[in-house]
Amino acid sequence: MAKPTQAHISKIISKSESPFLRDRTLKQTEYYMGAKLLEVGINPNKGVIYRWKTVDQGSSEEWTYSAYWGDSREKIEAEEA
Repeated sequence: MAKPTQAHISKIISKSESPFLRDRTLKQTEYYMGAKLLEVGINPNKGVIYRWKTVDQGSSEEWTYSAYWGDSREKIEAEEA
């Protein structure tokens, strides 16, 4: 079985949330991603790139935080070049 080369965490955030709560949710999501990467044996500080994606859903937004390493990282970097 192939090893994973990407991970994603999604959160639904109300647009009416205060800036403090939105910022706290963003920081918590980044923290949880680091813990998730450590669980699968990836050092979150080396060889990993991160990307945020926001999707408007009317009165809320879906935030997705993604981490890419290995082959997935190379593919993302090639697409962005």
